[in-house]
Amino acid sequence: MSTVLEISNLHAWYGESHILHGVNMSVKQGQVVTLLGRNGAGRTSTLRAILGLTDTRKGSINIYGTQAITLPTHKIARLGIGYCPEERGIFASLSCEENLLLNPKLGSSNNASMSLEEIYEMFPNLYERRESPGTLLSGGEQQMLALARILRTGANLLLLDEISEGLAPVIVKTLAETITTLKNKGYTIVMVEQNFRFAAPLADHFFVMEHGQIIEEFNATQLPEKQGELDKMLSIK
Repeated sequence: MSTVLEISNLHAWYGESHILHGVNMSVKQGQVVTLLGRNGAGRTSTLRAILGLTDTRKGSINIYGTQAITLPTHKIARLGIGYCPEERGIFASLSCEENLLLNPKLGSSNNASMSLEEIYEMFPNLYERRESPGTLLSGGEQQMLALARILRTGANLLLLDEISEGLAPVIVKTLAETITTLKNKGYTIVMVEQNFRFAAPLADHFFVMEHGQIIEEFNATQLPEKQGELDKMLSIK
């Protein structure tokens, strides 16, 4: 498998606050990777730094063979990377379908954007609510919309931040099935997740963060032997 995201010695700052301290991470094509760690460990900041959304960053971020550390966010997105933030970013004044149509399609050859028909086949709830204002959707429907919106751009490397947080179990199950479908279609996914039970059966590889650094990594086959250590480290219930 080819490497689509290679991060080396990544440092990042918000103002004068040094938040990432030499992060190293490699993600291969078609993998689902999960960043584990307590709140404040630097997981979300890692996703934001990849996209150039921190105030300052240095190191190396290679995306699909392009060095992105000096690129502005809009040019990074055009490499074929999509970000689904924890706050979702749904526009209240737009309908569900207008939110879907808002983002432009990317021009990268790495991508094949999903059509509206494909989006609605994957997320039938969105078809039923396509004329509803974005913020009148349920929390689960808003999360589906946030994910669907980046799929329509043609992004093939997806950064997902806490997509299961606060959602009903039936919606969490639907999102898990969606991630499995996307993986089978060849998408590469990097997830930040607090819900370990959601992430564990989906991920191929895990990175554990603490104090803005990767302190451990392991693959899915090693998960059973790491379980006790993770329970203690992350206080997983």
